[in-house]
Amino acid sequence: MVEFQGAANPPEKPLDGIRVLDLSNLLAGPSMAMHLADFGADVIKVEQPGRGDELRRWGLSKNGTPLMFKLVNRNKRAITANLRVPEGQEIVRRLAATADVVIENFRPGTLERWGLGYEQLSATNPRLVMVRVTGYGQTGPSSQRRGFGTIVEGISGLAALTGMPGGPPLLPSFGLGDASTAIFGAYAAMLGLFYAQRTGKGQYVDLALYDGLLMLLGSHIIDYDQLGVVPPRLGSRTAFVAPRNIYPTGDGEWVVIAGSTQKTFLAILDALDLRELGEDPRFATNADRLVNVEALDELISERLMQMPQSEVLKRLEDSGAAVGPIYDVTDVLEDPQMKHRQAVVEVDDPALGPTRMQNVAVRLSATPGEVRWAGPDMGAHNTEVLEKELGYSADEIQDMRSRGVI
Repeated sequence: MVEFQGAANPPEKPLDGIRVLDLSNLLAGPSMAMHLADFGADVIKVEQPGRGDELRRWGLSKNGTPLMFKLVNRNKRAITANLRVPEGQEIVRRLAATADVVIENFRPGTLERWGLGYEQLSATNPRLVMVRVTGYGQTGPSSQRRGFGTIVEGISGLAALTGMPGGPPLLPSFGLGDASTAIFGAYAAMLGLFYAQRTGKGQYVDLALYDGLLMLLGSHIIDYDQLGVVPPRLGSRTAFVAPRNIYPTGDGEWVVIAGSTQKTFLAILDALDLRELGEDPRFATNADRLVNVEALDELISERLMQMPQSEVLKRLEDSGAAVGPIYDVTDVLEDPQMKHRQAVVEVDDPALGPTRMQNVAVRLSATPGEVRWAGPDMGAHNTEVLEKELGYSADEIQDMRSRGVI
């Protein structure tokens, strides 16, 4: 619903003209809004004056500038508004009247108490789509519990599947619960927008942080339902393909190998001069290999320890087998394929200068997304949005600022 004044004839983006009001905090909701902003949506991030998004105090900083915030809130405009006071609530109501999507992650009932719930906002904007992210959903016995991505990584079953055989469960060292919720939430927002365009009717999305993780974990629910199987922790192995693991090489490096098909498995044996294993009845089929996976991994590991990583990679790549090195972030930045596809992009930030971050993940041929700027300073667009777009006078803005409304 808003037009940008940018460079002459800027490339069209799928979400040009779509306005998103980001009322969320921390990681899942803001990351969801980031995905929409990457494709042209005008995302206005609303933060509590004085304190701002908690993400400004997460992770590493450089000279006081929070780096994770710069990534997650790229391509957004930032304003401040105290949602606990009537004037701040009125700012949100005015913005919501012009918005296509609102993203929020307050506890159920909080926005309703402030007069900003879905029913209240959609009364003046029937096409509005509201994505509501909570730990446990809007209803149910746990709906009022405090929920974070870390907690749902435990209750979803993810941690129980992660770790070495016989060892303790493990959590991922990054926000997988939040990141997966962001992807599913952006997808849900697009479904809501598509329906609103067809019918003129909006709706709200009730998204719990564990919803996406349950889908990402694959077949463990149906496996248990039909067979009573509780999957054990397998380390880097899986329950459905062998070989599939991380293996050390003779020079102290690591490779990941996956024999996902019979043809690939035989190519691995050929490349490693282990052709005789193809005649071994213990490894004849994938089902046989899963039963005897420890013996198979031991034989592969013994062979790999006789070669440096470079030779292992060349042999397996030349044979058509599936193999790859284990990268850390320095390797990612130097990988020729990732450089060619611009998996990492550089933007110029007023505080940090030239700054590299992940590029837009989804690649569209005609209307690509773009990282235009990194996350802005708190309230950086207060005057632009409040005065030029919502009609507040300069005196009103100054008065609200002096009273902590913005």
